[in-house]
Amino acid sequence: MLYYLAQLLKSSIDLPGIGLFQYITFRAAAAAITALIICFFIGPKIIAKLKKNQLGEQAKKELSAVGNHSLKAGTPTMGGLIVLLALLLPTILWADVANWFVILIVMTTAWLGGVGFLDDYLKVVKKLPNGLIGRYKIIGQISIGLIVGSVIYFFPELFSKTFHIFNTSSTIPFAKNINFDFGYLYIPIVVFIMTATSNAVNLTDGLDGLAIGTVGIAVFALALIAYVSGNAQFSNYLNIMYLHGSGELTIFAAALIGAALGFLWFNSYPAQVFMGDTGSLALGGAVGGLCILLKKELLLPILGGIFFAETLSVIIQVAYFKYTKKKYGEGKRLFRIAPIHHHFEKGGIHESKIVTRFYIVAVMLAIITMATFKVR
Repeated sequence: MLYYLAQLLKSSIDLPGIGLFQYITFRAAAAAITALIICFFIGPKIIAKLKKNQLGEQAKKELSAVGNHSLKAGTPTMGGLIVLLALLLPTILWADVANWFVILIVMTTAWLGGVGFLDDYLKVVKKLPNGLIGRYKIIGQISIGLIVGSVIYFFPELFSKTFHIFNTSSTIPFAKNINFDFGYLYIPIVVFIMTATSNAVNLTDGLDGLAIGTVGIAVFALALIAYVSGNAQFSNYLNIMYLHGSGELTIFAAALIGAALGFLWFNSYPAQVFMGDTGSLALGGAVGGLCILLKKELLLPILGGIFFAETLSVIIQVAYFKYTKKKYGEGKRLFRIAPIHHHFEKGGIHESKIVTRFYIVAVMLAIITMATFKVR
């Protein structure tokens, strides 16, 4: 909104500094700072409100003997509301809200945040142990995937005059001048990515500061990718797809970085608030949505390596348990407990050390992701 206000003022009044609003870098920095301020302002108020209404995390029996999770029961949850407000408001303020890259990423984040909020509401307020029934949650994830995939597939002209060249393609890591075209499978691929990433971040959200920190690191890399993809000179120099208008996603990504840092202030060990599914599903959708819109879907296993490993550990654990039960009559576990961050925690490593080490790995993966543009 401020972007259009600045354009209006520039055309009628010659105000000093008004030209800054045309620069993505300026608006991205402003969005990040705005997100931080919103977090610091509304964070304590929302946490106090959650405490007053006794909307706290329920004790998890399977984690009773792991670390100090038994002490975390009662900690306010649904803190994802802080993240959503600190992310969406600055994006609406500073980005070009008529840009379809921005429209779809905001819609994706808000949609999945709504699905997560409903799940948290049923668990915390209505005291339903399992919250939103699994199949309804999946329906919510599939629905937004179908919407995003269909808009990209059927209406590429909404993005730019040249977007149709790349609308069903994806960059192949470490490959030069070669893109992979999903063709008719594009919409199912988008649905899979959206569902997988939102669930993967949800699984990662098990230790104080883990999910929000690793998402922030991944999105920092995506902010850089968005900026160079939307810049004709930089994209030509790096020999990557030039996606006209995608630079506006830099502002969304910057707001997400600011929101992640602001929420980490309250969510770092020992956490004052948990994000709940309200935050984790929305953040997972945001990461997946950015990769989809920037045509970097195949980079997700590298950039989102932490989330990939967390999900894989659960799949392997369940599959191995079922296999051994069928073969030997007794199910065995490959990990002490899954997801894998709890495996390390049950091994005696303090959760703050696990989180820090996961951050280090996430930074390494982000660097490798950026290196794929030159090492090819």
